[in-house]
Amino acid sequence: MIKFQLLLWALGLLMKKAARKNPDFRKQLDGKDFAFQLQTEDGGIVRHYVIANNSVSSKRKAHKNPAFTISFKNADTGLRILTSKDKNAFMKGIQEKDIKIAGDLSLVMWFQGVSKYLKPKKK
Repeated sequence: MIKFQLLLWALGLLMKKAARKNPDFRKQLDGKDFAFQLQTEDGGIVRHYVIANNSVSSKRKAHKNPAFTISFKNADTGLRILTSKDKNAFMKGIQEKDIKIAGDLSLVMWFQGVSKYLKPKKK
């Protein structure tokens, strides 16, 4: 459970850093102004991220009006899927009902697209 919370916190840090240092990621933020959240299905663990003014911020609480929410069956499932090396882990999670998505699917696709900028660079 703690590992999943740490992962969600670290995701916020990685997005903040990418917004400052990665021109390709910055381009993806252009004109975007919305919030989204990642959480466990029961809402026991929740973190929201705000994309605005070409920057990213995050808080450890639910957002009043997220553009989309990705809910994982539980913390272990969220950790497994978000850290998987399998490119299809997310889609499998949706098919197996380990992930539920609510809200704007085009922004979910945007998030999946920008996640490639958040992986550590290979040496």
